[in-house]
Amino acid sequence: MVAPANLPGHPPLAARGRGAKSNRTGRFESQVSEAFDDGWGEEEEPAQIATTLQPMKSRSIIARNDSPDVGFESSINPYRGCSHGCIYCYARPAHAYLGHSPGLDFETRIYFKPEAGKLLERELSKPKYVPKVIHVGGDTDPYQPDERQLRVTRAVIETLGRFRHPFTIITKSALITRDLDLLGPLGQAGLARAAVSITSLDHRLSRSMEPRAATPKRRLDAVRQLVAAGVPTTVMFAPSIPSLNDHEMEGVLEAAAAAGATTAGYVALRLPLEIKDLFEEWLAAEHPDRAKRVMSLIRQMRGGAAYSSEWGKRMTGEGPVAEVMSQRFHLARKRFGLDRKLEPLDLSQFKVPAKAGDQLSLF
Repeated sequence: MVAPANLPGHPPLAARGRGAKSNRTGRFESQVSEAFDDGWGEEEEPAQIATTLQPMKSRSIIARNDSPDVGFESSINPYRGCSHGCIYCYARPAHAYLGHSPGLDFETRIYFKPEAGKLLERELSKPKYVPKVIHVGGDTDPYQPDERQLRVTRAVIETLGRFRHPFTIITKSALITRDLDLLGPLGQAGLARAAVSITSLDHRLSRSMEPRAATPKRRLDAVRQLVAAGVPTTVMFAPSIPSLNDHEMEGVLEAAAAAGATTAGYVALRLPLEIKDLFEEWLAAEHPDRAKRVMSLIRQMRGGAAYSSEWGKRMTGEGPVAEVMSQRFHLARKRFGLDRKLEPLDLSQFKVPAKAGDQLSLF
């Protein structure tokens, strides 16, 4: 039985282990529901909403973009939706394209690509394919909880490894250490780099913002294991949210350096499309004492709006608040030795592996 809170437009109702407080209607729906509280739900126990998984049929697996802000042209996303439930996730609005809510639906209705490894093999084998560094996990986390059983991301890494194709991968899950047997040798060969997102060292704040992601301690341990295995690893303080977690920036970077991280990065909070209302709803429920101040500072970083998509500014914001955030980050990164320059990943090793029955070369 599906809990009432999983219905689009249902009034906010706490859901155990979930980030969003409601299932607000997506922007493409023809009927819009408005939430209201009639007082009858005050004594209700928090709902528990199960995660549903659905395979996706895809013709291709490599997505391409021309944004100057993200640092890569090609990416692979083994999943759509993410049960980590991070309230700030910039991928939430994409669930509206599937006819779902970017709220609880995004966290509970997960699509996966079971043929990802085979699709990737087919694309990399094309005669005209030109290798460029591929980023794994550009939208949703490639190591969300159900990857433990589905192993879609592992199949992608196995294929990239067989083709000696360079890639980067980002996660906030300790599950990445499961694949050290693959990532370690590839990292040592200059073919792989990892990034681990750590937004807070405060267990309670982390659990509130990212209810099903790994604890900060486990993420730092994942950094240690990745580095020990030979994988250059970046720690991302992302998102940095003024008056909520930004005061932890220096502490997170210091802990990252102690764990052996190679470099560090940050991204200012982004609230495009439906995320704004979902985030404000979450703020009012989880941090009512500072909700107005947080949103005020966010708007000061975005020219008076909750979000600006302008290239060159959408990742960092603008104005005095954004400038202080940037200065603090760069000073801390230098102080803790996280400003080292990374060597480019090696594109020259790419090679389509021979298949059974292929004619052997005479030379």
